[in-house]
Amino acid sequence: MGEILRINLLSPITLAFALGVFARLVRSEFSLPRDIYAGLGVYLLFSLGLKGGVELAHAPLGTILAPALLTLGLGCLRPLTSYWVLRRLGGLGTSDAAGIGAHYGSVSAVTFIAAVAFVEAMGAPAEGFMPTLLALLESPGIHIALALGSLKLASSETPTSEVFHEILTGRTMILLVGGLVVGYSMAPEAWEQVSPFFEGLFKGALVLFLLEMGVVAGERLGDLRRVGLFLLAFGTLMPLVHGALGVVLGHWAGLSVGGATVLGTMSASASYIAAPPAVRVTLPDANPTLSLTASLAITFPFNLLVGIPVYFQLARWIGG
Repeated sequence: MGEILRINLLSPITLAFALGVFARLVRSEFSLPRDIYAGLGVYLLFSLGLKGGVELAHAPLGTILAPALLTLGLGCLRPLTSYWVLRRLGGLGTSDAAGIGAHYGSVSAVTFIAAVAFVEAMGAPAEGFMPTLLALLESPGIHIALALGSLKLASSETPTSEVFHEILTGRTMILLVGGLVVGYSMAPEAWEQVSPFFEGLFKGALVLFLLEMGVVAGERLGDLRRVGLFLLAFGTLMPLVHGALGVVLGHWAGLSVGGATVLGTMSASASYIAAPPAVRVTLPDANPTLSLTASLAITFPFNLLVGIPVYFQLARWIGG
């Protein structure tokens, strides 16, 4: 386990993230230009979708059916457990508990990408159809958590259709699901023509993206003083519970060690891209500082630095 942690902590991805945090802590003016940061995000998500679609075209239905069903189950369970813990143990109000639950019911695409890169580096690559599972996990948890919060509202001024539109037409869903469709539909020789760009540059782009993510996370470190010890504990312990559940279910579904690790990482992650706009529209009273600080400044770095190696070790132990 110590060697796995060492490899992870010294990987380019982790070191780039740490450099970004350091740059913010020393009040450096460094930051990637906004357009470049956005462009890297588009490239990573669309590349992920394309590669997943190409692999999905060659995956038998029987291979992906069980993982897909269990992933949907995770998408329904995670917001419920998060909401219950936040309300009963944390004493948070309905709107704040539902808002944070929506973030922890969805998934972080960046954490997913980091997990895929990690298992490849460890010589245990995940199944090629994992981006399909990422797409399945993206939105169900958001809807369930927001429904829990909406039930307590005195009046519902936001049409459900507007919430669905915010989530389903967001950048992540368009690029990821759209990429899956394009990759699934293209001819094999067409993929060979573009794969050097979408595969060859992927890891380098990820390192640059994580560098800026470190800057963004570093900007929120000051909020840790305001969110309290409970959210600090929630942001580290809840991912371990959800991550372990994802690894176990991935093993039951027949995934490889790498695949179970990635599913566990997805289950352990929290959204900070798709969830915030949906929460803003549906639960305007929810405090965004709580949800964003927990997901971005606590859970994201925890998974990146410690969580992913833990889920890999657990998957390796369960897989024998």
